[in-house]
Amino acid sequence: METLSGIGKLDRQRLAEIIRVSKGSISVTEACNILNLSSPAVAKMLSRWAKKGWLSRVRRGIYIPIPLESRTTDIALEDPWIIAERLFAPCYIGGWSAAEYWGLTEQIFRTILVMTQQKPREHSPVIKGTKFLLRTISNRAMFGIKPVWKGQVRVSVSDPTRTIIDMLNDPQLGGGIRSTADIFTNYLKSEKVNIELLLEYTKLLGNGAVYKRLGFLLERFAPDKKTAINICQLSLTTGNANLDPKLEGDRLINRWRLWIPKSWSNSKGE
Repeated sequence: METLSGIGKLDRQRLAEIIRVSKGSISVTEACNILNLSSPAVAKMLSRWAKKGWLSRVRRGIYIPIPLESRTTDIALEDPWIIAERLFAPCYIGGWSAAEYWGLTEQIFRTILVMTQQKPREHSPVIKGTKFLLRTISNRAMFGIKPVWKGQVRVSVSDPTRTIIDMLNDPQLGGGIRSTADIFTNYLKSEKVNIELLLEYTKLLGNGAVYKRLGFLLERFAPDKKTAINICQLSLTTGNANLDPKLEGDRLINRWRLWIPKSWSNSKGE
């Protein structure tokens, strides 16, 4: 644990300029451009400032400033979304984290869920005490994303409809099928609901299991959406899927080609 110690006037000026321009986090590359100095010189400078307690190292070559009121460099991330954008771009905040942002769940999830085009070695990193869960997606799947501002930093988050589709594609992104179903019903009751967009995104994603889960859940929770239910029915792919791949399917709903747990067996089309 480092404690704050003094730096010279030139260092203070340089650090202040970097913090002013870099907006939340500092990389060696950015600092080089700001100060017009070489990469080795800047890397040593940032490392020195970190040792003196003015910066905190997040990852190799990435730092965050230490608030003046802090008594230690062992600080939590002020806004994990900014760090996610810095470390995992191209990416967006999705799943339960996006559902929380859009007010679709009252559950508190401690882990930040990030959908990234990167292929990280570690899928559940812990950075400064904040847990992240990383899921790799293709460039083709980068749609239905909204820019939001976190301070002076623009961060991408899945829009409410894309958030639902991601959870139907993989219910674990919603915390499991029960939590996903709760978020889905909240979505259906909200002003954010857009059934046509749900169907459009399902087609764009191109996973037949999503039609099966969407049709099944619509029939259960919004039976009046007959047109959408029929479209899902007509779009069914061959083969059977699981309502939640992490749960054993005890009953096959032939109408939806969907294996479901016993607790979900009160359904049409068995």
